[in-house]
Amino acid sequence: MINVIVAGAAGRMGIRLIALAKESSVLGLAGAIEGKGHPALGLDAGETAGVGKMGVLITNDLLGLLDRAEVVIDFSAPEATLGHLRAVAERRRAMVIGTTGFDAAQLDELKSLTRHVPCVFSPNMSVGVNLIYKVISEMARTLGDEYDIEVIEAHHRLKKDAPSGTALKIAEVLARATNRDLNQVGVYARKGLVGERRKQEIGIQTIRAGDIVGDHTILFGGMGERIEVTHRASSRDTFARGALRAASWVVRQPPGLYDMMDVLSLK
Repeated sequence: MINVIVAGAAGRMGIRLIALAKESSVLGLAGAIEGKGHPALGLDAGETAGVGKMGVLITNDLLGLLDRAEVVIDFSAPEATLGHLRAVAERRRAMVIGTTGFDAAQLDELKSLTRHVPCVFSPNMSVGVNLIYKVISEMARTLGDEYDIEVIEAHHRLKKDAPSGTALKIAEVLARATNRDLNQVGVYARKGLVGERRKQEIGIQTIRAGDIVGDHTILFGGMGERIEVTHRASSRDTFARGALRAASWVVRQPPGLYDMMDVLSLK
């Protein structure tokens, strides 16, 4: 049995991770973490997740729990995640990070800390999305510069960062496949008299509405035809199951930074 701590335990992803961990024959819930002052502190993690009492209380003391677990799964916020990663690195445990919205300095620290511990960091833990990364890379190389590339993403109204981490990852995959620098060719909004579209542009457009779990479409537009690849998530369980799969994989790896492509042997 692999013992897991879930950070962000009372959040939308955290409650699904806890619920699915309860059903697992491979993973066991050893701890549940929320930030200081969170109203869920002191509550039973299973009851908070709607799956009945599990005997694991939600706390803000990660260091106090790390001796009883092999891996931390974190879907919280960038600053909180980095704090958790520092503790994980100190105790030489493993980590799975699904948090998005890191800035450049935070990413640099994340990369530095994961030299000491095995960590899977992925903006999207869905098996389908990670397979799409591989497929669209080949499509972009084959279609070349004669096909315009646009990425459209849609999420629920409560999502704080934009574009989504998944959309940015998709754009990075496409830029790499076509030998472009996303910092130079990424276009995140269009308004007014912007002129003709540059051939090298990669557009990334954002929609926020209702309770959309996560939709991503990659559009290749050529003269006379359009190719679209779309992934729609209808449940957060898609991401939670991927994160649990990553947790069972990463505890067997040497220190380093990995992603879901590594977990799924897609590289």
